[in-house]
Amino acid sequence: MAGEQQRHDISDSAWEKLKPYTIGEKGTRGGNARDTRQFINGVFWILRTGAPWRDLPETYGNWKNVHRRFCR
Repeated sequence: MAGEQQRHDISDSAWEKLKPYTIGEKGTRGGNARDTRQFINGVFWILRTGAPWRDLPETYGNWKNVHRRFCR
């Protein structure tokens, strides 16, 4: 995410604790841990701002994909 962490993004220390529980390895089909962190940060952004999904910044991925994954 351009190397800039927003205040609502998950911290590096918290991510290191969660990372072993995420699905996917780098380069595997269906996403990887980086995508999962980006997804979690996108959900945090929505929760913190109260904005509609369509307003999710592109740095968190396509809003439709993030929303679809959230609804699963």
